[in-house]
Amino acid sequence: MPDPGKIDREFFETHVRPRLGADRDDVRLGPTPGVDFGLLDVGDRVLALATDPVSILPDLGFERAGRFALDVVLADVAVSGLPPTHLAVSFSLPPTMSDDDFAAVWEGIHAEASALGVSVVTGHTARYEGCSFPWVGGATALAVGDAADVVRPDGARPGDDLLVTRGPAVETTGLLTTLFPDRIDLPPETLATARARLDEASCVRDALTAAAAGPVTAMHDATEGGLHGAFVEMAESAGVRFEIERDRVPVRPGVVETCAALDVDPWTATSSGSLVLTVDPAGTDDVLAALAERGTPAARVGRVAESEEGGSAHVDGERIAAPAVDSSWAAYSRLST
Repeated sequence: MPDPGKIDREFFETHVRPRLGADRDDVRLGPTPGVDFGLLDVGDRVLALATDPVSILPDLGFERAGRFALDVVLADVAVSGLPPTHLAVSFSLPPTMSDDDFAAVWEGIHAEASALGVSVVTGHTARYEGCSFPWVGGATALAVGDAADVVRPDGARPGDDLLVTRGPAVETTGLLTTLFPDRIDLPPETLATARARLDEASCVRDALTAAAAGPVTAMHDATEGGLHGAFVEMAESAGVRFEIERDRVPVRPGVVETCAALDVDPWTATSSGSLVLTVDPAGTDDVLAALAERGTPAARVGRVAESEEGGSAHVDGERIAAPAVDSSWAAYSRLST
């Protein structure tokens, strides 16, 4: 049986890339491993778009769950450097979900979309047998802007600085301690600190802040596979060598303790809210200062170099591989049963 998570690169290259429907001249960037979004030419502008599952976690409270779900969907477009502008969303709801509960989800989505200047332009909502939380739909986020302003996740160049915001396992730490506080053997004060990380599990505003301060050459959010997955995907897609110093990477309070208690490797655990960026060295100080003004911890953690072996990522001199499975999934499965 295949491992859960994204299909592997070999399957993509063999079965997906050769079969992408019609070949249209207006597709500037189609599906590409390690790249979060596609690009279309629309007149003299470009449209960035990305599609993701919609995950609703009732135990967060439905309004908060709606905001959390939207931030995850918008992140893949925000890392283009273009502010998200439009949203199409489809819900396949469990029959047991009440109108009041869905209204609360929608209020959360509306409030966050309004704050970010995003308009919902189309969608579908229905209840179906066989549907269950958390995976209850899908959404496509869109951003309209100038081609010159686009930041591509595969744009890292030799000589760039490598930056990380927030650090490893921020989402994993905040989410698991919020959902399962009674099942994690940690002192109450540590659990409270760890739960606060969930409020940091959004990178949309950080991505736009960094892109505006730039020049940023590449940007990627550290979701499935965590920071190690993000490092490898970005390096491989650009054909460069990432050289990372682990001790320079910021680590948020509560992460180490939570991951140790749950036997989770923080470096390979999903961390929505954490960005990996490559930046022209002339702009590094400006990007770090702009993020600091937002209250976002960030650090220069390494550099981008030429690669003679295809794209690769090295932490403290040792080459790392893309994680086969996100290390947080086993803990979530164990805690939720």
